[in-house]
Amino acid sequence: MPELPEVETVRRGLNQLTLDQKITGGDVLLERTIAYPFSVGEFVAKIKGSSITTWHRRGKYLLAELAPSPTPPLSPSSTWLGVHLRMTGQLLWLHQDEPLHKHTRVRLFFGEQQELRFVDQRTFGQMWWVPPGVAVESIITGLAKLAVDPFSPEFTVEYLALKLQNRRRPIKTALLDQSVVAGLGNIYADEALFKSGVLPETLCTDLQLEHIKSLRTAIIEVLAASIEAGGTTFSNFLNVKGINGNYGGVAWVYNRAGEPCRVCSGLIQRTRLAGRSSHFCPQCQR
Repeated sequence: MPELPEVETVRRGLNQLTLDQKITGGDVLLERTIAYPFSVGEFVAKIKGSSITTWHRRGKYLLAELAPSPTPPLSPSSTWLGVHLRMTGQLLWLHQDEPLHKHTRVRLFFGEQQELRFVDQRTFGQMWWVPPGVAVESIITGLAKLAVDPFSPEFTVEYLALKLQNRRRPIKTALLDQSVVAGLGNIYADEALFKSGVLPETLCTDLQLEHIKSLRTAIIEVLAASIEAGGTTFSNFLNVKGINGNYGGVAWVYNRAGEPCRVCSGLIQRTRLAGRSSHFCPQCQR
């Protein structure tokens, strides 16, 4: 599943390629991809004629602010296009003559024969159109449940300590909870725990303040490093130009079970917590 670095990589690419270009139309090949409005025809009609002012990211969600069509009737305010890639979603900027991938779900057409193509093998990804004057969270309800972003000023040691206190569950499981840290997933939770020297099975109630300080710093550093590398590609992730991410080649522990630790040369181990794989170094993490 694309996590914060992958979604941020896509956001930056979209801001380079799609801004201030009019959406001339669209084609929905899988109706359930459109979560709102419930009419596919209305979705296409509402976005047609708009242009994208900018792309934002909240957690793992992408939000495009749409400028209204210059033709009457004029909207009193901006509308929004929301996208969640879920497990296997890809947003690709392509020429309209490019052959359709069999997992293409939605096509948004722009000028000069360009299109933004939503490809999604597992079909869990979703798109929303949010009307003007309506709170985005009331339509894309998952946004209301998100914690603060790791790169926001609100993501302090005090904030993280408050979120983790009194939780009698493993820290790895807690970090995957989007109401604790927005955008963090399996890959970067493993990476951050390694860098902070904390074992994934450690209960939140057993963490000392020094651990939480190290963990906060590690989360930010790991996410920033992956964004710099263009994200991680282990299976499906591609950026908007169809290029793989490069972080996987320098990962500390994730997907490296049985390989030597990059720090101590001991073997990386893998366990399962709440049905998810967790990778760690038993010598570097305590």
